Amino acid sequence: MPEGDTVWNTARVIERALLGDELTGSDFRVPQLATTDLSGWTVAESASRGKHLLLRLTRDGEQPLTLHSHLRMEGAWRAYAPGERWTARPAHLIRIVLRTKRSVAVGYHLHELALYPTADEERHVGHLGPDLLGADWDADEAVRRIAAHPETTIAEALLDQRNLAGVGNLYKAETLFLRGLWPWTPVSGVADLKGTVTLAQKLVASNRGRWTQTTTGSLRRGETSYVYGRRAKPCRRCGSAIQKDEKGERITYWCPRCQPRPA
Repeated sequence: MPEGDTVWNTARVIERALLGDELTGSDFRVPQLATTDLSGWTVAESASRGKHLLLRLTRDGEQPLTLHSHLRMEGAWRAYAPGERWTARPAHLIRIVLRTKRSVAVGYHLHELALYPTADEERHVGHLGPDLLGADWDADEAVRRIAAHPETTIAEALLDQRNLAGVGNLYKAETLFLRGLWPWTPVSGVADLKGTVTLAQKLVASNRGRWTQTTTGSLRRGETSYVYGRRAKPCRRCGSAIQKDEKGERITYWCPRCQPRPA
């Protein structure tokens, strides 16, 4: 699942490919935007907000537009040189193509693809909590939002983008392991919420600018996480078998000894 750092990195890929360039063509492969033509618009900014990607476009005499996409589980953007083969994903997964004289940006399996006036952006992303990688990051505000729902489990609270924007299953699991928290502990039972959200932010920020995500400090294959993706493998601290719980897109890994259920 793409997390805040993945989306931030993706924004940088599009920024390098398109920023400041006038679009020479666009191809939307979603019904609601199928007839839209962005030729003549310039990519003024490529930004991320949690797991949302925001491409801000300008054109003389027009109000600025925002092209908004959500990567969810499978979404991705790739940049190619003109004439280069698009090899990242099967063609039937392409949702949008943006062309300039020097680059082609292709969006695969994107969700919530929308185009609207930039002035309306807050209507679409204003519900999100403080962005873990944004200038608006505010640990106290994240804690206030989480604490407002004391019966919610801490695992669900970290995943709720209305509380803090950018945590997915990986950083949820790793944060809770490092804090020694049983994932189903109610928010009211977490002694140090600020320490928990601060650690989550540090873990996400530590991987900004690279595609290999690590919480252990190692970039070696098989050594990048403490519990995530390690079901039945020995805990790196105590040797107990890592457990996994899966409900739809909500996947949780934890160590039953290092993260015991509260008495």
